[in-house]
Amino acid sequence: MKRRLLEKINNRTATVAVIGQGYVGLPLALEFAKAGFHTIGIDIDATKVKRILAGDSYIVDIPSLELKRVVDSGKLTATTEFSAIREVDCISICVPTPLRKSKDPDISFICASVDEIKKFLRKGSLVVLESTTYPGTTDELIREPLEKMGFKTGTDLFLCFSPERVDPGNKQYNTKNTPKVIGGATPACTELGNALYCTCIDTVHPVNGTAEAEMVKLLENTFRAVNIALVNELLMMCERMGIDIWNVIRAAATKPFGFMPFYPGPGIGGHCIPLDPMYLSWKAKTYDFFNRFIELATDINGNMPYYVIQRVARVLNRHRKAVNGSKILIVGMAYKPNIDDLRESPGLEIYRLLQREGAEVIFNDPHAQSFRDSEGTTIQSMELTPTMLQKQDLAVIATNHRSYDYGLIVKHTPLILDTRNALLDFQSENIEKL
Repeated sequence: MKRRLLEKINNRTATVAVIGQGYVGLPLALEFAKAGFHTIGIDIDATKVKRILAGDSYIVDIPSLELKRVVDSGKLTATTEFSAIREVDCISICVPTPLRKSKDPDISFICASVDEIKKFLRKGSLVVLESTTYPGTTDELIREPLEKMGFKTGTDLFLCFSPERVDPGNKQYNTKNTPKVIGGATPACTELGNALYCTCIDTVHPVNGTAEAEMVKLLENTFRAVNIALVNELLMMCERMGIDIWNVIRAAATKPFGFMPFYPGPGIGGHCIPLDPMYLSWKAKTYDFFNRFIELATDINGNMPYYVIQRVARVLNRHRKAVNGSKILIVGMAYKPNIDDLRESPGLEIYRLLQREGAEVIFNDPHAQSFRDSEGTTIQSMELTPTMLQKQDLAVIATNHRSYDYGLIVKHTPLILDTRNALLDFQSENIEKL
């Protein structure tokens, strides 16, 4: 079975399914299709499926023309029906893995996908999990349930883990040219997983097993979370000491070795950095190991929106105003520049905290045009105009989108708290850095 599947992969006659058509799944499905495979995108969201079939991209990194061209070629299709798995040879699972309110991993989307796969999986198939999760997930949630059905891993079932490394909005690195890590449950599984991804990814790096591959992604993002927490803590310390942390970082970055610049901000967002370290910490506790670095970093980063509110209050107080009753504009709501992704965005928490303090809060984001507040009300982005800016008591720059006319904002806004150093080139008494 391994030899037969390897031959189908090499001559592009294998059919590939990608479960989950979000920021990870759709770009991956597109690359498989462009590599020559008949590819089926599966998603429970009928709206996403409809847009894929129409060649209408909802992912910032995929132009609609490119998507439509591949769909029209017949290489890429989409469906809400998991029964399509009957036709496929290779399956990649790219579903969300959020945290519960208790900060425990929510692996329900993986479990739901596996339940559907079990109904239709053919012997001799390759299944690859890409969803970020804790070490041991591939064995516990996929290998064990499928082996209970009679599949034998490495013989008539081939199972791998390959951590997604999507960076939405990154113009330099995309799915194809970002190196891919793959680890199989057996050497035969690794060989097949490596062969599949080598057809559409420039560089594939095999590792020793699924747990090792699962740990890779957690290390990558824990590294980032800890270093961001470090500079956030230094930001608060330097502010108290009257030192400009941004100038300090810029100067330190001139060192050509031994230093990597990280930057402070109003908090961390996206699906990976706020969540992945907690997955690792949760799993470590089952081994009676407590990650003090992770817990401390999570605490510092999670409290940055509260620090922003403190700074808002101090800025307004110096001008004899209170947060309660002030008109405050949040400039940028996406979790990072030049994308529309609101997942875990600190801007959302800043909005909630300002409302709680009695401020009249509005926001503008040219990419993320609306969001739902805690009561389920849809909040719409407001147009930036001189009149609107002049009516605000304070603007908080929470996301430094490239498309903003910062000259307009500086000219017409009475007070500005810049949490991203977006106004580096402006000198004005109405600007205060975080």
